[in-house]
Amino acid sequence: MKHNHLFLIVTVLLSLGILSAEAKPKEKRHVVRIETNMGKIRVALSDDTPLHSKNFLKLARQGFYDGTLFHRCIKDFMIQGGDPDSRGAEPGKLLGEGDIGYTIPAEICLPYWYHWRGALAAAREPDDVNPEMRSSGCQFYIVYGKKQAPADIRKVRPILEERGVELTPYMVDDYVMRGGTPHLDGTYTVFGEVIEGMKVVKKIQEVETDKNDRPLSDVVIIRMVVEQ
Repeated sequence: MKHNHLFLIVTVLLSLGILSAEAKPKEKRHVVRIETNMGKIRVALSDDTPLHSKNFLKLARQGFYDGTLFHRCIKDFMIQGGDPDSRGAEPGKLLGEGDIGYTIPAEICLPYWYHWRGALAAAREPDDVNPEMRSSGCQFYIVYGKKQAPADIRKVRPILEERGVELTPYMVDDYVMRGGTPHLDGTYTVFGEVIEGMKVVKKIQEVETDKNDRPLSDVVIIRMVVEQ
């Protein structure tokens, strides 16, 4: 009788997902705090993109990003930073070409990591000079794409299919409910996500910019701190 009760309890727990024969410990992701003059953003890095994640951690620990700018901000799209030439740059100077002397092989992990709102991704040179889609060794962006209407999804599907990218139902729901930039999927490496501070990202992507999308008032990355 006791064995029957035990069997019943285990069966119920399994049905609720509390126990599982294939249960795995939660992924222990590295977290980096990006402190800006407009607030703090915390990002978690993916273990699925080890080359990008390790590189970002290395640069953050070295203080590489300290004093640089979010030099390109486009409303309802994204904010971009990591250009070493942006540190102390004169107002109005065209930025975005600075680099660290190396690139990183693409680590595109669809359908697990895509361009939802809050995604952290690596910038790169365009296809005509970079057909392998290698990432910049230092420049990155954070997505703040608008919520996608069904018409937006229908429009982007054929473009993605030409790249061999299929939008899963889960991805579509995420883009519609949360927002993002699906047209970038399959072409840039997403290597993390914002876990705190999307209100700060929202404020930054709304700032007034010049014709080159550089904020008229500098958005400074004061420092990056590796929390774990």
